[in-house]
Amino acid sequence: LVHVFLIMAFTLLCLRWGKAALKTWVCLQVLLANLFVLKQMALFGFNVTCSDAFAIGAILGLNLLQEHYGKKAAQAATKQSFYFMLFFAAISKIYLLYEPILEDLTHGAYHTILSPAPRLFFASLVAFLVVQRMDIKLFSWMKNRFHFWSFSTRTLFSLLISQLLDTVLFSFLGLYGMVFSLTDIIFVSFLTKAVIIFSLAPL
Repeated sequence: LVHVFLIMAFTLLCLRWGKAALKTWVCLQVLLANLFVLKQMALFGFNVTCSDAFAIGAILGLNLLQEHYGKKAAQAATKQSFYFMLFFAAISKIYLLYEPILEDLTHGAYHTILSPAPRLFFASLVAFLVVQRMDIKLFSWMKNRFHFWSFSTRTLFSLLISQLLDTVLFSFLGLYGMVFSLTDIIFVSFLTKAVIIFSLAPL
């Protein structure tokens, strides 16, 4: 809960700072989501990844950009996030090629975290690109078709649809063959995202 509310608070603070801060925030959320996706925890008896909240933060930031600064600002943030994700994936691979000295005690940890990165980042890049473009179009369509709905209601529905697609795409591309039950992973991950989305909606 602290994790979710921190992301919510910082997202709103970025909104107060303006378009540039929101764009930077979206890029940061995407990078953190990919970096922390391997970190898992037990939540109410289910095994979940700790990065789902960051994915929600990125989508929320994009929706705020589109609401206050227009569709082009949200599209620009998507392209910038894609660019930085590519850079991070490439530099992670290069980073592991450096030969550590004998006294270096951190290389093993970096290797554990970054070695699966190429597949995870490829899956994330594809899912992110597809989902963000779909979310921007969906949010724009709802804004025109259901203009009488509040921003919170439009965000709620667009987040639920986009995150279902994101969960399925990423799970098949990045985790297929690496986990015991892909169905459980998809169900629990989307359930976690749905809880987060419904928690943010009243705020």
